[in-house]
Amino acid sequence: MTAILAIAASVMLATPAYAGDGYVGDVAAGAKVFENNCATCHAGGNNAIVSSQTLKQEALEQYLFNYRLEHNVEAIEYQVANGRGAMPAFQGRIRDKDIADVAAYVKSQSESGWPE
Repeated sequence: MTAILAIAASVMLATPAYAGDGYVGDVAAGAKVFENNCATCHAGGNNAIVSSQTLKQEALEQYLFNYRLEHNVEAIEYQVANGRGAMPAFQGRIRDKDIADVAAYVKSQSESGWPE
């Protein structure tokens, strides 16, 4: 039981400050954040480091924790804020608003199809 509480507490503490505050990310602003911070590894929704883990809908459903069923932007925000594997954490490196904006952009592009 203590281990479960410790895990729950770590997840709650790792939740970005903007989560649940009602702010809906701005897709256009997120495109700029993406270009300045993410495109080096993720241009066109691809992944230059781990080729299978792209930002395309199928890969997000397969690899992104808690995304498959709801396609929720919060799962993308969490990934951007906290990183995982080769991806660095951006919380503290960019503004919380920028994390929400880039997550909205990634979700939008993954649903409509990344440009080639």
